Amino acid sequence: MESQASVSSVPEAALRGEVKTPLTLTLFRAALILGVLYAFLLSIGLMGAGFKVFGKDFAQALIETTSNPFVGLFVGVLATALIQSSSTTTSMVVAFVAAGTITVDNAIPVVMGSNMGTAVTSTLVSLGHVTRKHEFKRAFAAGTVHDLFNLLTVVVLLPVELMTGFLSKSSHALAGALTSTSGLEFKSPLKMVTKPICGAIVSGVEALELSKMLTGALVVGVGAVLLIVSLIFLSKLLKALVLSKLERFFERSVGRSGVLAILIGLFFTVIVQSSSVTTSLMIPMAAAGVMSLRQVFPVALGANVGTTVTALLASLATGQPEALTIALAHMMFNLSGILLFYPIPQMRRIPMYFAEILSLAVVRNRMFAPAFILVVYFLVPGLAVLFT
Repeated sequence: MESQASVSSVPEAALRGEVKTPLTLTLFRAALILGVLYAFLLSIGLMGAGFKVFGKDFAQALIETTSNPFVGLFVGVLATALIQSSSTTTSMVVAFVAAGTITVDNAIPVVMGSNMGTAVTSTLVSLGHVTRKHEFKRAFAAGTVHDLFNLLTVVVLLPVELMTGFLSKSSHALAGALTSTSGLEFKSPLKMVTKPICGAIVSGVEALELSKMLTGALVVGVGAVLLIVSLIFLSKLLKALVLSKLERFFERSVGRSGVLAILIGLFFTVIVQSSSVTTSLMIPMAAAGVMSLRQVFPVALGANVGTTVTALLASLATGQPEALTIALAHMMFNLSGILLFYPIPQMRRIPMYFAEILSLAVVRNRMFAPAFILVVYFLVPGLAVLFT
């Protein structure tokens, strides 16, 4: 019996990195990750195809809805807070832009909102320490510093974007440089891989002879479900491979320098395909006093940039320059926020100062924490979208 238990526990131990992983298991995981990644790329193509089936009337209605930048911002916040994934929101936005249902200018505020919405996860994780006063204070400060940085970046850059078109113009220029060289048109190899399956699925739905609206809705629905499921599985698979090593690495390396911490946050977010995983991992360590708020902050900044890789990958799957443009705008927004707040020590202290103020407030009244999450991420965005 003991030998059977030992044998059956080997894969689980290997998953945690406690024993050497067999070659067959490693190859199986690699094949599984590639399969899930293909499903993700396929989902982007399906949503783009579905939106095109809807036609011009749907595109015009959606463009008119997001023409108000503040509505677009709150839509991004609310959607991301509800599904707990900025990668999903931004990938959908990339599909909208690729299909021509949203312009790049209208999509930029939605992407900004998704950046704000993704920070709710780390704040929710901090509630796990609510019964221990001093731990909760440190955990809530570590959770909300990400929220406050994203909020302050939007407060500064959204007006700048509306007045100057800084992100739109610069991302258009960069996308143009990347997608067209010496008159050659941009051809995405990823789109070529997914196009046959995508076309077969669309043809199969059209064979049902439904109305145009139902056909488009069904294709978009299949794509959206596939997108969410594939991102969930991709994040879980990658997280299982590196999470235990990630925790030890953070403890040893993050405190060495701020720039290194930013790069670590970026690198591991790219690996696990989720900024929420990276930032949430900081919360227990901050609560235990292993990491200070000053050490947590740059990791969150790096995670913001790392999460833009998902949108860039989605844009390559579409083969559309406009899709690449909005993905680059997302990346440039996060890089601009880092350049704005991190290099100058006085600016760097602003998000941390407000995070510490909020942590003092939740220690005095612990009901303030859930109220803060409810109001900032759900009530205000929901009411703003409803009434505008």
